[in-house]
Order: sequence, then structure tokens, then C-alpha cells
Amino acid sequence: MQAARIVKVKEPLEIEQLETPKPKGSQVLVKIESSGACHSDVHVWEGYYEGIGGQPLKTTDRGVKYPLTPGHEIAGIVEDLGEQVEGFSKNEKVLVYPWIGEGMCPACRVGEENLCDKPRSLGIYTDGGYADHVLVPNYRYLVKIGDEMDTDTSAPLSCAGLTAYGAVKNANLKPNDNVIIVGAGGLGLMAIQLAKAVTGARIIAIDLDDKKLEIAKKNGADIIINSKKEDPVKGVMELTDNLGADAVIDFVNASKTVETDMQSLRRRARLVLVGLFGGELKLSLVTMPTRAYKIIGSYTGSLNDLIELVSLAKREVIKPVVSERFKLDQATEALTKLKDGKITGRGIINP
Repeated sequence: MQAARIVKVKEPLEIEQLETPKPKGSQVLVKIESSGACHSDVHVWEGYYEGIGGQPLKTTDRGVKYPLTPGHEIAGIVEDLGEQVEGFSKNEKVLVYPWIGEGMCPACRVGEENLCDKPRSLGIYTDGGYADHVLVPNYRYLVKIGDEMDTDTSAPLSCAGLTAYGAVKNANLKPNDNVIIVGAGGLGLMAIQLAKAVTGARIIAIDLDDKKLEIAKKNGADIIINSKKEDPVKGVMELTDNLGADAVIDFVNASKTVETDMQSLRRRARLVLVGLFGGELKLSLVTMPTRAYKIIGSYTGSLNDLIELVSLAKREVIKPVVSERFKLDQATEALTKLKDGKITGRGIINP
């Protein structure tokens, strides 16, 4: 099998010829048709996240080991099965749930493997989807998508869609709420669709790019604000009778965006932080209890959330936006364009 691997951080991915694994027991070998390019892949490629005071948080300190095949948004065809696999057969079209836990921690025991104390996520801690095959450790991490769904638009559901879905759930939105979505990239667009379809809240999309904002409008945003051209806090206050937004979901989560978020909150509001840009935030501690804010960290979603999300996608309640496609040997180009903000929606690698 071929794989595009991170051999050294910040250097171009290398195409390597690896032995195609043979599944045993509950394992399944999936022939990959589509693998989404995610901002998390960029962080793994660069080898760090931005920490407090701009200090790097190294991926190796989080347990990431190189060389590594990145990629965790994976859809394809079942090619081979271990002898203990039940309910799946060869040539079935499937979506892979990549947020695999060690199985015994309190989170795993209640079905929240995405919050595992010792995660084994595909494409981060074990080899993932920038390849023509992936070995899935247990068939229960597969979700059937059927012939009515294509793999290009299905692959982003396992991270972009799932992360957006988890964030919308954590925001606890009601139909009469005003919610700000910060960042109109792949995740933001999914969140806009989901918030509109599932909650009915009024959606205010904020971004720096007019093109992305126009796409956000087409995907269900009621109001768009370009924070490069106008004061977003002033705009939100004018739209909400100077009360502020009931919730903010921040898919950037940088120091500057979160400072703006805090100024845009209504009393009792929820701030859901999703993005991994990083940085730090100074808080007025008195206002936390007096205004009863809730600050919530949101990280992907559970396997059950993914099953629900696939159901919504099959009924076309949501439609992932795929804007660019790449071959395996273009993986470095895909990550570079993603890092530079030149991909609207989702970029897909087709091995």
C-alpha cells in the first residue's frame, strides 16, 4: 500500500510503500476512496499547537510519534475482514469513526471515546487516511453509508461534521436564540447548516473573507459580518438590541477571536471553544459569576453522534461542502493551501 507520511515535521510528506496489513479478529481493512484534509492535520504536520504566551505545545508531548500517516476523515470500501467481524461484508461503502479510545477510562465506558484519557485516534496517534488503505482496529468503528452517499462528501462527516455537531449540541441552542459562528470554513459551514436545521436559531456568521461569508449565507447564515471591515462587537450589539448573543461557537479559538467573543455575549450566554489556533485569554473574574457565562470546550463527538449525523446527511438535511480534490502525492499541497486559508469548505484527498 502507498501512504503519504510525515517523516519530519514541517517538511514535505513522503510517499512510502508499506506492507498492506492483514486484518485479524475484529479488525477491518478499508480501501480508502476519500480522506479529508483537516486543520488538525496541519498542526500534526507542523509539530505543535500555539500555547500560552505564544509558546509551542509540541505534538510529541501529547504522545504523537513520527513517522506518521495523517488523516482522520476516512471513507471507503471494505476490502478484507478479520474472522470475528459481524454485520459487514466486502465491498460495502463505509465511513470510519477515527476517535478511538483505549476502552477502559470513564469516558470510554460511557461511549465518549473522543474524550479518552489515552486516545488512539487514527491519523494522530496511529496511522490514518493519507493512504490507499487503513486498518480499522474494530468493526464497531465503521458506519455504513450505502450507495446513496458518495465518499467525498461523507468523509468530512467524521471530523468537520462531527465536531460541528458536537459544538452545536454543547451550545444548547433554542429557536429564539442568536448564535454567532466564528469562522466560515469547513467546520463553520457545517455548524451553520446544523444549527439552522436542528435548532432554528438565528445565525450570525463572522469571518475575514467575503467569499467565505457569501457561501455561509447560502448555507443558512441569516446575517454575515466581515470582522476585517467592520467592528463585529458593534454589529452584534446592533442586531441584538444591545443585549449580545445567546451563544458563540468559535471555530478559530485564537486570542483575538475569543476576546471579541467575550465582548459579544449576552448575560447567561454560552461560549463554545472549538478551534485549535491557540493562544491565551485574560478574564474579568467578577463578570463570570455576575453575568453567569458558561465557557465550554468542545472536541469532536461520540460514535453515536456520528450515526445521527449520517442519518441527517442521508436525508440531505446537511450537505458537506467539498471545494477541492487532490491526489495522494499532492498531500503537502493540500495542507499548505489549508494552512494559508485558500480552501473554502473541505479539501479531499483521493488516493
